[in-house]
Amino acid sequence: MPAHRHLVPARANRGHLKLTESELRHWGTELGRSSAPPLIVTLTGELGVGKTTLAQAICQGYGVEDEITSPTYALIHEYSAPKSAVFHIDLYRLDSPDQLTNIGWDEIVLSRSLIIVEWPERAGGRLPDDHLPIDLDYVPDDPIRRILLAG
Repeated sequence: MPAHRHLVPARANRGHLKLTESELRHWGTELGRSSAPPLIVTLTGELGVGKTTLAQAICQGYGVEDEITSPTYALIHEYSAPKSAVFHIDLYRLDSPDQLTNIGWDEIVLSRSLIIVEWPERAGGRLPDDHLPIDLDYVPDDPIRRILLAG
């Protein structure tokens, strides 16, 4: 598979930002707008930290017009966008990387699409090395901001 071209907004290239929810949405929208397929974006962080919020913003910036919802129970939501299909995948409910075969992981990864993966650590060694990692975390003593680590 060809290497992905990581188009991270300049202010966040290998950056560490503290963002409110509206700033996180703006950042994600700009990332989606500047992204080109094929690209795999992984979102890591605790429950409730904002992974789905960021995924929604990336999808909106990329051009998805449908309502973007959490794929926690469905595992995968596929959306249409002008540049390519978008796969929003939530691996939280998987017990092992072996279960990726059952959801069509290999085909999705090779599809030349935008792929957003929540809980990527559950993919183990089946996650391609050439992905754009984004980590979200809580800011101690600041309930309205999140720490974003990109690149």
